[in-house]
Amino acid sequence: MLTSHLEVYQRSTSLHSASPLFRIPHVCPSSGRVEEWSTITYGQFERDVERYARHWGRALRRKGIPRRSVIGLWLSGLTYVDCIHIYGISRAGYIPQMFSLRLPNPEVVYELLRKADARALVYDACFESVLSNCTLPVYQALQTSEIASVDEELERIVPIANENEVAFIFHTSGSTSGSPKLVPCSYRWLNTVVQKSNYISRPRNPGRQDVTVFIGSMSHIAQTFMFLGTLQHGSCVVQPTKLNYSSEELIDMIHRCGLNRLNAFGSWLGMHLKNSRQDAKLLSLLANLDDVVYSGLAISREDEQWAIKNGLKLRNLFGSTEIGGMLISGGHEKNPALLTPLPGTSYRFEPISGNTEAVHQSSAALYELVILSDSPDCPDVSLRGADRHMHTGDLFQEVTPGWYVSRGRDDDWIKSETSLRCDTKAIEDNARQMCPGLIAECVVVGSGRPSPVMFIEPTSDMDHDKLKKEIIRKTRQFHSRRYLHERITSPNMVVVVPRGTLPRTATKGNIRRKAVEEAFATELDSIFGRSI
Repeated sequence: MLTSHLEVYQRSTSLHSASPLFRIPHVCPSSGRVEEWSTITYGQFERDVERYARHWGRALRRKGIPRRSVIGLWLSGLTYVDCIHIYGISRAGYIPQMFSLRLPNPEVVYELLRKADARALVYDACFESVLSNCTLPVYQALQTSEIASVDEELERIVPIANENEVAFIFHTSGSTSGSPKLVPCSYRWLNTVVQKSNYISRPRNPGRQDVTVFIGSMSHIAQTFMFLGTLQHGSCVVQPTKLNYSSEELIDMIHRCGLNRLNAFGSWLGMHLKNSRQDAKLLSLLANLDDVVYSGLAISREDEQWAIKNGLKLRNLFGSTEIGGMLISGGHEKNPALLTPLPGTSYRFEPISGNTEAVHQSSAALYELVILSDSPDCPDVSLRGADRHMHTGDLFQEVTPGWYVSRGRDDDWIKSETSLRCDTKAIEDNARQMCPGLIAECVVVGSGRPSPVMFIEPTSDMDHDKLKKEIIRKTRQFHSRRYLHERITSPNMVVVVPRGTLPRTATKGNIRRKAVEEAFATELDSIFGRSI
């Protein structure tokens, strides 16, 4: 029997009605500090979701939009009100199509709405001025949970009859051919997410309530995945003031909210680990947490080993938008850094061949992770290969039977600071196409950075500032369609170096992306020190 997110919601809000579900920050305008963390219970969440469901059910019905229609939600996904929009529209019987604020181009959003056959769009107030060309009914998202109740009938929440029906539509976190891809999520797929999130979020101490923290936006799969785990175990989740919250705010969440499980993207966990090396109090608090799960971008091996040595209960959840969590570390008795597939999955690790950059990272055999078609988390057929399996492009080395370490990717994609993907080759190809008389060679880097940076070897001795501005001008249209984390829109994000400077492979003379990252790390640090 399949379990949906709405069945999890209904069961959990019934069992834990009086327990805290959300802790919400109230920030002092003058100091910027959190004055208090208010509490929203499971019971209040249920009342708000039901009220929102009736509100949206009536609004959409009056427009003649039938249930099971796709409704676009262009929201930050970072607030409590965003959560009740998402669950409310789903509870009303509609299919949420999720867009985050990191995709600010309305034309791309309209294209994706058309591809999904969406019938309406609910948008964050910050997009009010750019929606004049939308041909669908549009509704500004409500700003508060305090809305009037309306007399609108809701369907009962019942077991899923058709596992192939779509429950949500997400989008890949990077653009292909100028646009993200649709990621339709069936109830069969969602049922597996429920099971996997249950496993990942299982309490260490069943006698007390777990308290965790947002890992990302509910408009993306990571926080959707984690929130289902929160609900299933009657846990509580803290909404931080921002996703890259400071170590000071983390300490405050531990003290005042009782946070005992930390979920974080690797780039931000790395910041807390760095600070803990200089702060014994922070290190002690991290070591006393029941769980420290990181995902998205990998942390350095040095940080990982240091954290384990200092008693942090560290786990790496390796996942993606299309599949959710795939592998988890922490279970090998001799080496807790090793990864193994989550229970209930059906994967294959295929040997790779070819002279790729990733292959050069290790002389040991490398394997690509393949999600087999019979695995319940294998995504929609539109995202699979010709053999009907999902070829992830993620490479691994098998250290001991069934246990792996990640060795990067067998393609040109990198992950940004927010663990969202960026196709570097597409940027390079566009730059070469638009600037043939300016660029002799180029490479795009920026793994773990807020945005990509392009390194240029010029064709001539043209003034560098003028060259950079001209490149930005000629590539502006291409970048306007991309996610914020994929864009190069400032001359500060273009670095000009002498011909022959960029590191190359010895055989074919290809520029080595990872080597450029390492060789110019100081320059990259300086760029983002100025621009953030």
